[in-house]
Amino acid sequence: MRKCVVLLFLFISLKTLAQQTYSDSVYNAHIKTVQFYNTKKEMSFPVIVLQSAEQALLTFDDLRGGTRNYYYSLEHCDSKWQPSNLATAEFLEGFQDDKLLDYTYSITTLQKYTHYELKVPNDNMKPKISGNYILKVYEDADQTKMILTRRLYVLSNKVSVAASIVPSNDPSLRQTNQKINFQVGFGGLIVQNPNTDIKVFVMQNHRYETGIWNTTPNSIRGTQLIYDGINTNDFPGRNEFRRFDTRSLRLNSERVGHIYRDTAYTVTLLTDPLRNQDGYSFQYDNDGKFFIINQDGNNDAKRDADYAHMYFSLFANKTDKEGSAYIVGKFNDFKLDDNSKLEYEPIKGRFFTSLFLKQGVYDYEYVWVDKNTGLADDIPIEGNHFETENEYQLLVYYRSVSGRWDELVGYRSLNSTNK
Repeated sequence: MRKCVVLLFLFISLKTLAQQTYSDSVYNAHIKTVQFYNTKKEMSFPVIVLQSAEQALLTFDDLRGGTRNYYYSLEHCDSKWQPSNLATAEFLEGFQDDKLLDYTYSITTLQKYTHYELKVPNDNMKPKISGNYILKVYEDADQTKMILTRRLYVLSNKVSVAASIVPSNDPSLRQTNQKINFQVGFGGLIVQNPNTDIKVFVMQNHRYETGIWNTTPNSIRGTQLIYDGINTNDFPGRNEFRRFDTRSLRLNSERVGHIYRDTAYTVTLLTDPLRNQDGYSFQYDNDGKFFIINQDGNNDAKRDADYAHMYFSLFANKTDKEGSAYIVGKFNDFKLDDNSKLEYEPIKGRFFTSLFLKQGVYDYEYVWVDKNTGLADDIPIEGNHFETENEYQLLVYYRSVSGRWDELVGYRSLNSTNK
């Protein structure tokens, strides 16, 4: 009987592991300001070419200060970010895990912290095959003490990708939506069944939750797969992100109401209005990203940029009886959780929250979760316009009939205003 219980537990554990889906996440409340991007451009999409000189840079702060025994590793995943279940030697060259040694202490800041950096691939760890990789950072070489995870895309260019942004085919959506049509040229691959061998993931502004899978081309022309269905890849344009600027904690910027200094900085932003209206108004944004900048320091923002309690308030023309409001951006991985949820103040009829953020320039927006449907949507608060400037990422995955993992064989980025 005991043997059967042990075997059942092992089966459940293996099944749970196989179903695990990795995401960009932070698992320790003391870890702040996580950035991960191709070193060619700050806050760019974390895609690198296999066996090239390209690297991705990970940076983060530990507000506990001092030094910790942080280790990191890479794991290969399938196209849906579940473990590929390959042996480490099949996808990785070098060590299975390694210690994170590049760190520096904050200087002249009210909030003390330790700043960590890591570049991958490096001499100790290199991917051997293309595909999705999850970068894990954990304490004391123990993966049960996970600190954070980041998604890394390793590309082996084997297909061509051509894409364009066109008006929606649905007349009722032409004032709000942006449609993506694209073609994949697979002349360099052996494709027996395009409906199963190749699939394409399209996402808006690096946001996985907005992505659309394309598993069946609408037509095939020689070695060209055409994806231009009437109702496919029709994205809401949404609105430009809101933004605030705390590059200086000495002077108020456009959206800053007050700055207070005590044992820590406190910044009160002006109340954000409801933006769900018909007319589009251009506003420059960074498509949800954030950048750490300190104009008051010595040109070393990674060490001398301070932290501040940022107070946000939103007039949504709604109450907490109708639903809940959340504040999201790349700074919190667009997560809807207790940390991003706003409280409601019935006397003033507004939602509010505070976040502890590092100096810089931040994009953000509000998401509404309807109490009756449970659906999360930014459009009820932010609005929806076809003129909005958006970045789109197209990722082409390939697995042959006999293949054991998903290869990332094509990538294309395009901008809605640079068609």
